Amino acid sequence: MKVVSGETMQRMDRRTIDEFGIPGLVLMENAGRGCADAIREMFGRNGCMPVLVVAGKGNNGGDGYVIARLLAGEGWPVHTAVLARKDEIGGDARENLERLDPSTVSYLPAGESLSSLMTRLDAAALVVDALLGTGLKNDVQGVYAEAIRCIAASARPVVSVDIPSGIDAATGKVLGVAVTANLTVTFALAKYGHVLYPGALHCGRLKIVDIGIPESVAREADGVLYVDAAEAAAVVTRRDPCSHKGSFGHSLVIAGSIGKTGAAAMAANSAVRSGAGLVSLAVPASLNAILEVKTTEAMTIPLADGGTGFLGNESLVPLRAAIQGRDAVALGPGLSWQPATAALVRHLLADITAPLVLDADALNALSEQTDLLKGTRPDTVVLTPHPGEMARLAGTTTAAVEADRIGVARDFAARFGVYLILKGARSVIASPDGRMALNGSGNPGMASGGMGDVLTGVVTALLGQGYEPFAACTLGAFVHGHAADLVAADKGETGMSALDVQERLPHAFNSLIRLKGEQ
Repeated sequence: MKVVSGETMQRMDRRTIDEFGIPGLVLMENAGRGCADAIREMFGRNGCMPVLVVAGKGNNGGDGYVIARLLAGEGWPVHTAVLARKDEIGGDARENLERLDPSTVSYLPAGESLSSLMTRLDAAALVVDALLGTGLKNDVQGVYAEAIRCIAASARPVVSVDIPSGIDAATGKVLGVAVTANLTVTFALAKYGHVLYPGALHCGRLKIVDIGIPESVAREADGVLYVDAAEAAAVVTRRDPCSHKGSFGHSLVIAGSIGKTGAAAMAANSAVRSGAGLVSLAVPASLNAILEVKTTEAMTIPLADGGTGFLGNESLVPLRAAIQGRDAVALGPGLSWQPATAALVRHLLADITAPLVLDADALNALSEQTDLLKGTRPDTVVLTPHPGEMARLAGTTTAAVEADRIGVARDFAARFGVYLILKGARSVIASPDGRMALNGSGNPGMASGGMGDVLTGVVTALLGQGYEPFAACTLGAFVHGHAADLVAADKGETGMSALDVQERLPHAFNSLIRLKGEQ
């Protein structure tokens, strides 16, 4: 599923009108009809119920007028409250307003009391939110903000037209105050604000309806891939019955330091659980006995550390030997912030030729010299930062990253020629060629230590198995979150551990293989 910005959708509308000769009035009629159909499907099982359409003066309101006319024509008791004077409404919206029975329309322009709106809300069993569309950029104020508060206070079920009023379609941000819908009906394609948080929490069930946008217009529109189970299943590959452990790659994980052996074990064991044929774990020699206990299927490579429990310059030569012939390498989990370790990471960047996943302390080491990413390095480099690490890499603040996750990820990936998984709710995946994706799996139970180490192991294993890098990132992010969703369905979100998720990785892959068989 492609997800686009509100501006992109407006350009799609304009192309449809100008290049294909489909009038805006037809698009508005189709939008209203799609909403009316969705309302009947979800709320019409017990007959017609009193509906209040709360409409603005723009095209979003125009869609609401179409809904009001169609439902009223089928016997639903409908009243439309317009938050404007009639003479403020023009274009296609005005034409659809004129088609309504005037006795079923009331006008509540700015400056007037909304007490009559509360009376109308009390009499309604369902509210249609047609106040503000996807073009909203500034905080909602005045009569619109008051109306949104009235809708919330009414506690009536709400259907939002296109997007809940008050949600930024580009970021999912709440612009001051926003409607919380039970059902949101949007047109042609989902918008970023539908899937990014907190906007996703305001949408309720999301339904996408066809309004007549030509397929070529939708296909050529700028947007990002939304990775759900169907998309992930299309990417995952079945195993050849004649395959053997050499068929699925030998992954190397370089990780661990004193106090952080768990990160190393978690990454290595997750690579095993994600189908790697062989996994080797390179660790400080003084910690090897601990890692031998924490890993069973993964092989350990003890590296000289002078008894410190940290990798440093003395580890460089044996590491250069260890990386030879590996199909994928992970570098970073639990390595520490030691200056000697950071220097080792920067040296290794030029030595590794296999696809490389950089996480945790490897990212912290490179944040001091990000231009190394433009120098000698593997052809495929995947970075998996959380927002704080992303801020250090990009030379900005965590708040700035969170305010524009898609833009920050896209720009960094293109600038440095890397693949990027910016972790968080709806992780953002970016490739150097401009491809973008939002991950649709996962839950709040993943907000605990070690989850990033699991993701590192998953993506490394997929790269080692030969998955194309962008596919490895999108599939890896989805499987990681999907395994957590399986844990949540069984145990709940509270108290979920990274080990819980790791153990469910084979189940997550299996569910996608089964779904692929049904497609």
